[in-house]
Amino acid sequence: CPVRVETLHLVTTLFRSMLGRAICVALALGVATAFTPSRWVPTRGAVTMGAATQPMSKFERLQSRWKGEPRPVDETKAGFSYDAFEAGLGDTSCAFARGDVIPGKVVQYEYQGALVDIGAKSAAFMPLREAALIPDGDVATAVSIDETRDFQIISEEDENGQLLVSIRRLEFQNAWDKVLASQVEDKAFDGEVIGVNRGGAIVNVHGLRAFLPGSHLCGAIPSEEIIGQSFRLKFLEVNQETNKLVVSNRRAVVEDQMRELSRGDVVQGVVKAIKPYGAFVEIAGMSGLLHISQISYDRIEDLSTVVELNSLIKCMIIDHDKVNGRIALSTKTLEPEPGDMLKDPKMVFEKAEETAAKYHERMEAERRAREEAAKDIVMGLGEDLETPFSASSDLEQILSSPAAEGEAAPASE
Repeated sequence: CPVRVETLHLVTTLFRSMLGRAICVALALGVATAFTPSRWVPTRGAVTMGAATQPMSKFERLQSRWKGEPRPVDETKAGFSYDAFEAGLGDTSCAFARGDVIPGKVVQYEYQGALVDIGAKSAAFMPLREAALIPDGDVATAVSIDETRDFQIISEEDENGQLLVSIRRLEFQNAWDKVLASQVEDKAFDGEVIGVNRGGAIVNVHGLRAFLPGSHLCGAIPSEEIIGQSFRLKFLEVNQETNKLVVSNRRAVVEDQMRELSRGDVVQGVVKAIKPYGAFVEIAGMSGLLHISQISYDRIEDLSTVVELNSLIKCMIIDHDKVNGRIALSTKTLEPEPGDMLKDPKMVFEKAEETAAKYHERMEAERRAREEAAKDIVMGLGEDLETPFSASSDLEQILSSPAAEGEAAPASE
């Protein structure tokens, strides 16, 4: 039957196909088994015939990496032994705490700072604001590469093990130490004006900002023009706890220059300011007042017509306060004749020393006259004191006088 023949042919073909596949699988398994090592250890995640094996243990991993006994090491070439190295690590402390002062080396500039090698597991970072007591905007001006110096730790380690270090904190403490030492010695020093405000000026003193009141500034006015100038200073108030520092130029000038001045000296100065009540004259860095009543013996209606601003004049010191640095000046004592300052001030200045000498002679003569008069008074009192005095005898003389008798007669009647 044709149908049976076709069915038998189909079955035969299918059987041959299945038999061929089985033979191929058997051959593949045989080849794999032939080339597999006898001590093969499967790796983690290895798949054998579709089945996952167990992961290796730590010992099995170490065993798979075993490469035999270690080779001997010659310690003499290293210069130290393992024991010495271990002892050195034990003596080395790598603990850093906030506030510690440690040596470090600048190794690299960074944006807004620098990296510093302090022996930690990572380089420390120094911000630009901590590079100097008065930063100028560039870290390269404060420190240089490979520079070794002390730094202070100002933070704890971050997640990367990095610390923050500072130079400014150390310089701040050193500056205060210098200020306290200078205060104890009470010596004058120079300070540069770095700013001005309504009340005075700001001065740089050993890197610290000190306040210079305008009333303690001699020969100048606290304005933008004095920024960058240096003045001789002394301390008025020092308080480290409140970070308060007040200085005085007047006190320094008083002790440095006014000790050589005395009443009656003729000095030369420049008129710096004119007020309705007088003129301020700068003398050797000090400011003296020439009152309008001390300019001339004649009455002055307009002061600006007698003295000019920034003009050079000669005056006589008639009084001074060395404690507060104040000087009182006069030009009328230099007038040969009353009113000469209004008529010819140039002639008055030319003859200032000659007129001052005559003035001193006149004052000396008046002083001697006063001393003689006082001596005569004292001597007269001394003669009266030498006359003996008796209360009873004086009373008898009074009672025995005719006037006393005349007064007593009506009473007896």
